Amino acid sequence: MRIVTLALTMMFASPALADQSIPDQYPGSLLYQKPVEVIPHVWSAIGATAPPTYENAGHNNNLSFIVTGDGVIVVNGSASYLLAKALHEEIKRITDEPVVLVINENGQGHAALGNSYWAEQEVPILAHEDAAEAFDEDGYDSLDRHKTILKERADGTEVVAPSETFGDTKDISRGRFKIEVLHLGLAHSPGDISVWLPEEKLVIAGDMAFHERMPPIFDDTDTAGWLETWTEEFEALGALYVIPGHGHPTNMAQVRRYTPDYLVYLREKIQEVIDAGDGLAEAYYVDQSPYAHLDTFEELATRNAGRVFEAMEFE
Repeated sequence: MRIVTLALTMMFASPALADQSIPDQYPGSLLYQKPVEVIPHVWSAIGATAPPTYENAGHNNNLSFIVTGDGVIVVNGSASYLLAKALHEEIKRITDEPVVLVINENGQGHAALGNSYWAEQEVPILAHEDAAEAFDEDGYDSLDRHKTILKERADGTEVVAPSETFGDTKDISRGRFKIEVLHLGLAHSPGDISVWLPEEKLVIAGDMAFHERMPPIFDDTDTAGWLETWTEEFEALGALYVIPGHGHPTNMAQVRRYTPDYLVYLREKIQEVIDAGDGLAEAYYVDQSPYAHLDTFEELATRNAGRVFEAMEFE
């Protein structure tokens, strides 16, 4: 464990290899990157920090799995049938244990469209009730968007709902691990969950936490609620290791710097616009240059500012 901890410390301290311009880092598979072992028995296939493209096969989020000693638990169904199949092939290279549960970290397409593969394997699929509702509402539109981008790489993909939902907390402890699936509160999107391994102090944070790419703010993102959840619930976990929804495994200080600190910064800039009596046109162009080095900055910064302005007008 001491060697693993040292390796992780070195990884956290080194510049990450995330780069929005790299189309694919694992050409032999539909996966964007080959799975890496973050701590013993906990693995993650790190996705692209770019938007979904044909080249990255829609693998632009992290697909993690826990080899419990009594079956494998997968975190994220993935963006397509074939991408889920590619992940399963990698799991089989690592362990003979069967996949016994798949968790959708939220109701977005890249978390849940691969459910079609896992359901075919007769694997139970778990999601928060709000994520299941969001996927029910947007799943077919998300599938259409993915088909347009992924073309034949979307073959076999269908909208398949989670087979089980929960409210606040779900204990899925198994084998060598105590494991909790937590809905901590409002965050990036409806039904966002984090998977917490308290004895290892590792959290598979999902879209609660970002660092190498800019957090996207959606129409239904409550940034004030996200900050409250972060402060009162997520930080309180005391995690040592963080696998974010996007980007390489890191630590709490790094995701704090680029998630709540970014949200606070942007809200302060928008408040200045409101206090000056200015409108949406001015809000779009508030200074976000301290975060310009993040991947997806060009795609998201202006949109984020507009959505925060529209929300804060009525707070």
